[in-house]
Amino acid sequence: MSSPRRTPLHEVHESLGATFTEFAGWRMPLRYSGDTAEHHAVRTAAGLFDLTHMGELRISGPQAAEALDHALVAKASGIKPGRARYTMLCDERGGVLDDLIVYRLTEQEYLVVANAANAAVVAAELAERVGGFDAEFADVSEEYALLAVQGPRAAAILAPLTDTDLTEVKYFAGYRSAVAGHPVLLARTGYTGEDGFELFTAPGDAAAIWQALTEAGAEHELRPAGLSCRDTLRLEAGMPLHGHELSTELTPFHANLGRVVKLDKPGDFVGKAALAAVAEQPTARTLVGLTTDQRRAPRHGYRVLDDAGTEVGEVTSGAPSPTLGHPVAMAYVDRAHSAPGTALQVDIRGRTAPVEVVELPFYRRNA
Repeated sequence: MSSPRRTPLHEVHESLGATFTEFAGWRMPLRYSGDTAEHHAVRTAAGLFDLTHMGELRISGPQAAEALDHALVAKASGIKPGRARYTMLCDERGGVLDDLIVYRLTEQEYLVVANAANAAVVAAELAERVGGFDAEFADVSEEYALLAVQGPRAAAILAPLTDTDLTEVKYFAGYRSAVAGHPVLLARTGYTGEDGFELFTAPGDAAAIWQALTEAGAEHELRPAGLSCRDTLRLEAGMPLHGHELSTELTPFHANLGRVVKLDKPGDFVGKAALAAVAEQPTARTLVGLTTDQRRAPRHGYRVLDDAGTEVGEVTSGAPSPTLGHPVAMAYVDRAHSAPGTALQVDIRGRTAPVEVVELPFYRRNA
């Protein structure tokens, strides 16, 4: 068995005393000072993440837009250069292979960012799907390290390090820029529920940029942040995770994300017929939020029950919420039990705990 891959920042993480975990074939920092402290830092100040394990895929050429219109559920041809879009790669049955962010860098060049656990699957599928078009596919993951600074003070930390006017960098955008004198693709998307920026940079520049951000962030209480707090942050923000809220057994419509499926775009696309059929009628189960005042948190795979003890759903993600001070969870439940305010129960290792259905997200930052 091969050893897990290491990011260009591995020695930096070691020097910071990180606890590591193996994830998607990578040795990644799980935490530094502690999950709760890092979580609160992102909510109140800023956190600095190493996300180099994500996959970057380039589609370019005269028919790059048409190729991605065919491959993805989004209308990629409608993305303006310099902007980005959240979308999904679905199979012929409408099941979600992965959720993605697509950046249109120029008229004929796109960068697709895939989740680390699904990067190989996405790369293989995209390579095949663009094959019939005048477009070129390339897996360029080795060309990038990826850093993210997230939190309400992210802009104040980054601003002194770049000539780019950050007030002009729109949400879901990607611009060629420079940070601390190094060329980057500067993006503003995020996966924490907070404002923030992603810096796609050459692997050899990653450590210098990390150090520059660390120094600029010292007066703003910036902390390095690991994968553990990233999961509780995205859970509070109601953001789906593949393998939990998204899977090949579920369509975007199940996750209340039918808005990303552009059934009216020109031409056919993979999964269109199946997705069109699902769009015609509500799914049997739908994704909801659950809260409880109990100490123990509902976890992935736990059964959701009605007051008679009948199973009506399943938890997909759950954890104590550091921001809210009580456990929260996302779950798929029967539509008859999905209205906010509905009282349900969760089977937590043989004992039932009361939960209440609430609207997602659990947390929404002040604009």
